[in-house]
Amino acid sequence: MSITLPEFLEPYDHQLPGEPSTQPVKYRAALFRHKRIPSTAHAFWWPAQTGSNGQTCFVFVPGNPGLLDWYTPFLAALYEKSQGRLNILAHALVGHTPNLQSCHENISATTLSAQVEHLLEVVDAVKDRYDHVVLAGHSVGSWIALQALKQRNQSINAIFLLFPTISGIADTPNAHRLSPLFKAPIPRIVAWLSPLTRLIPDRIFAWMYSDWPEAQRAVLKSLTTSPSTVYAALSMAHEEMRDIKSLDGDLLLRHKHRLHLYFAEQDDWVGKNKDAIIKVFCDEPDAIKIVHGRQDIPHAFCISE
Repeated sequence: MSITLPEFLEPYDHQLPGEPSTQPVKYRAALFRHKRIPSTAHAFWWPAQTGSNGQTCFVFVPGNPGLLDWYTPFLAALYEKSQGRLNILAHALVGHTPNLQSCHENISATTLSAQVEHLLEVVDAVKDRYDHVVLAGHSVGSWIALQALKQRNQSINAIFLLFPTISGIADTPNAHRLSPLFKAPIPRIVAWLSPLTRLIPDRIFAWMYSDWPEAQRAVLKSLTTSPSTVYAALSMAHEEMRDIKSLDGDLLLRHKHRLHLYFAEQDDWVGKNKDAIIKVFCDEPDAIKIVHGRQDIPHAFCISE
């Protein structure tokens, strides 16, 4: 199946870890060359099928670590569910793609604020070509998507926030446990040591992550053996703890009719912030679309069965 990319993307020879080269796919790996903050991002593109209206583009922003390979089953299922009526553009966080060396050359391009600028550039490029732009973000990708909505509200028709970490991340149970890992000089030390994970036999790695699908374990292995990717993910996590604090309730209310939120029943990256977010809409409960997930759907849904 030949897939034509829109003009803002260029082809990228990329195969999913653990994916058979003979397996037919309905998407294409690509690169988005950023000019405002020079860097390169990994992308996946699912084109709307011929005969559909095809004027809506669904733009997906991952969480941290921002590797797209983890999300491919989810995005492929979404494409099938839409019966091919959507164009889907998944855009990795810059600096979070192993083996894509060009995106590691500019450290300033991998900061949290830079990820917002990258998304703004993506939204502008997509809006120039398609009539309707829908954003979706997972975890910190939700916060990044909201910052884009704040600056491009005329360009974005709807926004989906999945397991949203949009306030008080440092005060969540997982942050209390893991935040020391994100503070200097630990990210550099961990990144420097990360190639040693190559020495772990595959059978031991499989035992350590026995509840993960095999393909997702392969993605994890590619991450842990890439020092630049490890450093980018850990250092950006420190920025998240430091910078994502107060809930922007005014922003949520101002755009309430465009918002769709999905919360896990138990989410240690959101914690009590879930109640604070819902409380923003307590006077207008019918104006917002909120779904509460089942107990067995975790925050890291993209690496579960």
